[in-house]
Amino acid sequence: MSFLNAEWRKLALANYSIEPGILKQYVPAGTELDLWTGKCYVSLVGFMFVDTKLLGLKVPFHINFEEVNLRFYVKRFEQGEWKRGVVFIKEIVPKPALTFIANTIYKENYETMPMKHSWEEHVDHRTVQYSWKKNGNWNKFKVEAELQSEPLVDGSESEFITEHYWGYAHVNDRKSIEYEVTHPRWEVYPVKNYEIKVDFAAVYGQEFGFLGNLKPDSVMLAECNTPYFLYQKY
Repeated sequence: MSFLNAEWRKLALANYSIEPGILKQYVPAGTELDLWTGKCYVSLVGFMFVDTKLLGLKVPFHINFEEVNLRFYVKRFEQGEWKRGVVFIKEIVPKPALTFIANTIYKENYETMPMKHSWEEHVDHRTVQYSWKKNGNWNKFKVEAELQSEPLVDGSESEFITEHYWGYAHVNDRKSIEYEVTHPRWEVYPVKNYEIKVDFAAVYGQEFGFLGNLKPDSVMLAECNTPYFLYQKY
């Protein structure tokens, strides 16, 4: 049985090209940075967990909720092939129980904050916004996109950012946790406009404060409304 079964809905992603050395201390044992056309990306990602089940059961008040995270991309060579995955610098959720489970079982870096979201459909576009409160101030990530989604293009930046089926977490210098995420292929909505107001230093640490003055290389809105399944593997 999978540990977690849920839908990931309306992923807003802002992708920043940064100096690889910044991430050196965060790379889990047994993995290496995964670059796209020579670029090292970190992504600010906001989305909704919908119809969530833990070990096959729905937990009251923990079924639908927001998450915002800052992540980067790694790969691991095993049995003659590369496994492409993500590493989370920090994941923000509105429920303390989620933070406790993720930090204890998966050795992730979760933090609980007040959160809210809005999804709106207009005549010629849709708007998706995720907000979270840190030190009394609201941060927000807002995307305006087309109403219709499109399939991913093979070899595109969008495919590189979205198509990962492994997650890795640092344990110590010699050990990391690996878990598998299975899901159908994503689709993306062409983005028309966006707004990012985030105190990166306060939320993610001083070493990432510079992202507040950096324009993202790209902004995406992705959708996958079929449940994904999360498995743990050491």
